[in-house]
Amino acid sequence: MDFAALIAARRSALAALTAQRTALGEEATSLLAQVETEGRSALTETEEARHLEIIGQRAALQEQIEAAQAGVDQLVRDQEADAQNTRDAATRTPVVPVPAARVGSEPETYRRGGNNSYFRDLAMVNRSGDPAALARLARNNEERAGGTTVDNAGGEFVPPGWMIADYVKKARAGRVVADQLEHHDLPAGIGSIDLPTITTGTSVAEQSTQNTALSDTDMVTSSVSAGVATIGGKSLISLQLIEQSPINIDEVVFADLTAAHAAAVDVFCISNNATGKYGLLNVSGLNAVTYTDATPTVPEFLPKVIDGATKIHTNRLAPAEKVFMTPAMWGWLLAAQDSTNRPLVVPAAMGPQNAFATSEGAVAEGLAGFISSMSLPVFIDANLPSNLGTGTNESHVIVARTSDIHLYETALQAQAFFETKADTLSVVFRLYNYIALQSARYAKSISKISGTGTIVPAL
Repeated sequence: MDFAALIAARRSALAALTAQRTALGEEATSLLAQVETEGRSALTETEEARHLEIIGQRAALQEQIEAAQAGVDQLVRDQEADAQNTRDAATRTPVVPVPAARVGSEPETYRRGGNNSYFRDLAMVNRSGDPAALARLARNNEERAGGTTVDNAGGEFVPPGWMIADYVKKARAGRVVADQLEHHDLPAGIGSIDLPTITTGTSVAEQSTQNTALSDTDMVTSSVSAGVATIGGKSLISLQLIEQSPINIDEVVFADLTAAHAAAVDVFCISNNATGKYGLLNVSGLNAVTYTDATPTVPEFLPKVIDGATKIHTNRLAPAEKVFMTPAMWGWLLAAQDSTNRPLVVPAAMGPQNAFATSEGAVAEGLAGFISSMSLPVFIDANLPSNLGTGTNESHVIVARTSDIHLYETALQAQAFFETKADTLSVVFRLYNYIALQSARYAKSISKISGTGTIVPAL
């Protein structure tokens, strides 16, 4: 959503609030006019109560209107600043020549095992403005433009397709929770994602008698804001390795940077705790499930998971979708046995009957199995913390309706800087993107299981 759309949406919400305030004012005026028309000296007790209620509602609406107007004014200022930045950038940023078309059968500019090195070209462009390297980078951006969000400015280039494919592969292992959320492209030029919420809904009821007023409750709305965060890292590489290495160092450096980036995004989605940037474990108002037990057992633990799912169904009026836990917690479930030494969690492939849960086999991270009674998929994620609670040894479990939790991301951006380390013949490679996590719009879509019962026993 661009500035114009955001401003239009905010102004529409502001107009609705203003209309509500005007309607209340007209109702108050009508009450007072009725007293004068009927020749009474004062309002009745019922009319007085309604008049006071209207005054309170108008005061509350006035605060919301002032806040909404301030938000619109700030967006307008941000839009003007963004437009000015764009005009300034156009006057100082050289235009990179991009081919108008490319032959469909032509091989990719940067490909696994190819002769061209993406990182080497980045370094050469920043070191000497190598025109051949610049042409290859520009051509790669043209190749990538059809499949990703490309933000070219100030020497930024989108990594080649095969690298992104590796990134996604690694991301499935390094950012399990993040990859299970609802994904969107993060629009450019904004500082936050604001989504509307309904704090008071309308009402519908049986009409008591004919020709009497229907149930009438005005909808009251608000919004939940998710701030944009920058997730990035850098790596220092010697120029000798870039220029003299017989292999392209992209495969080594980029793999490490993207794996670290994936883990950082995942940790942000799980544990971040800042205003407008709350990870799932820190959303205010989520469903709390407490499991207190000095000697926890799997038969006692699994009903807590079902309780977490039930609370989502009860409070959100929609089903839970996924469960997230640490590998150690899942290992504890797999190791549990009944009184005759039979496992409580059994392989799904064996066609089990009356099983607590089923396992998808040996899994390091990702989809590990299902809670049988609710068909809830269980995902294990090594980025979930195991140092929570009073004793800093609890491993809290998340049950969530993930389709209600939205993660906005831009494409990864890569840059190379030679000048900053020219005296040591080194090149700084930088990788980053912008994200925003909208986790608090439906707080009741998240259940957290905590307490001493989540201290994973030694196997």
